[in-house]
Amino acid sequence: MTASPGLGTPQLASPALLRSVFRRHAAGVAVVTAQGDGRPVGFTATSLSSVSAEPPLISFGVGAGGSSWPVISEADHVGVHILGEHQEALAGTFARSGADRFGAPTRWREGPEGVPVLDGVLAWLVCRVVARVPAGDHRIVIAEVVLGDPSGVGRPLLYHQGRFSGLRD
Repeated sequence: MTASPGLGTPQLASPALLRSVFRRHAAGVAVVTAQGDGRPVGFTATSLSSVSAEPPLISFGVGAGGSSWPVISEADHVGVHILGEHQEALAGTFARSGADRFGAPTRWREGPEGVPVLDGVLAWLVCRVVARVPAGDHRIVIAEVVLGDPSGVGRPLLYHQGRFSGLRD
């Protein structure tokens, strides 16, 4: 293999290479929630994707070793919340292992299908899980949109270069 001028030296595939490349990819920030045996769970996701308009399907990745996976693996419905740039602290709380994600100052309520719905987000969806696909150390969850609310106000929170930020004008 020969390197093209200006492209640097190619590296063999590794977890470090993947993380390094995806630090350069700006992604929207979402929080996925579900209700377990009397306890809500949730995690920060930057892997949210629209899959299909008809039927309306979304997907996201979740670590199979994460604390939310046991509940997500059994949940019929999940909540998907698009965070605004004013919610960097909330994104951090739901990304931090061992955090009390639903304790103060997190504001939430029980929504449709018993799904925890976060307050103050740009938009939220309640989705019915239709598939869980093994993908290495993660699972890809595919879910059909049941209902939602896109009426939040503000600009989206982004994840880039290993940190949360907002759009620049």
